[in-house]
Amino acid sequence: MKIPFTTEQFFNIIEKYNSTLFPFQIVILLLGIVCLLIFHTKSAARNQLIGSYLGILWIWIGIAYHLVFFTVINKAAFLFGGIFILQGLLILHSTLIKNRLSFTFASQTGDYFGYFFILYGLIIYPVVSYFAEGSLARTIIVGLPCPSTILTFGFFILTSNKFPKYLLIIPSVWAIVGLSAAINIGVIQDVMILIAAVTADILLIRRNSHQG
Repeated sequence: MKIPFTTEQFFNIIEKYNSTLFPFQIVILLLGIVCLLIFHTKSAARNQLIGSYLGILWIWIGIAYHLVFFTVINKAAFLFGGIFILQGLLILHSTLIKNRLSFTFASQTGDYFGYFFILYGLIIYPVVSYFAEGSLARTIIVGLPCPSTILTFGFFILTSNKFPKYLLIIPSVWAIVGLSAAINIGVIQDVMILIAAVTADILLIRRNSHQG
């Protein structure tokens, strides 16, 4: 797929995002780590806190990255921004209104995949990004689309209730879009986004069929 921007233009946008919004991206990363810690507690608010973080994260990306920055080099980002905001609202609705997201670790094989995807999005992805670019300013971190999508798939896998399948649609489509662009600009760590999407889709749809 031919993309309407160059690799240099893409990383210039990443650099502008990071420099303009600092230290918000660090706060987003730390909140993700806090959510992972909360996941291991018996807090009654655990599901609401993690689900709200994911929902707000998607809305943040839609507005702060796609609409404010990415539209400068890619007009399709207006569409991307809208669907990211929609995904965030859907997650918040499933979390706060429907109470359909219940996060737990059952020590099953799939849960280890989910936990790995969370760690990949939070830690491994930005570390690889930093060494690939050799610059903190150009490091892609949670709060930007691809690592956040991988992180989201990880948390989705670590749910126990029958999963609302509509929450998989936008992240799965973005996995294809994001990977296609990443291949063109050489962001090798984005390969994991498709693996996370396929894994989450298979595990969650299969689990729903068993629970159904």
